[in-house]
Amino acid sequence: MHSYSEIKPELLERLKKIEGQMRGLQRMIDQDRYCIDVLTQLAAVTQGVRRVTRMVTEAHARGCVTHAMQAGSGEEAVEELINVIFKFVK
Repeated sequence: MHSYSEIKPELLERLKKIEGQMRGLQRMIDQDRYCIDVLTQLAAVTQGVRRVTRMVTEAHARGCVTHAMQAGSGEEAVEELINVIFKFVK
């Protein structure tokens, strides 16, 4: 079981919304919509993805990392989390 199991329905709902926004962006580009409208939609998608990222990261830290610390492999779990966080802050 993954640490995000409890929030899985909310994650899926948010991802479906993002998917719809992406399809909307494709239509906007295809229809040559005004740049500001496209950028506004891109900002909404970006915020949605960031929210999902924060939710999964928090669930991982509170679940998997905590469990690993209790099991004696906390250092590895923390290092893994730090490495993945660095991918987001590049």
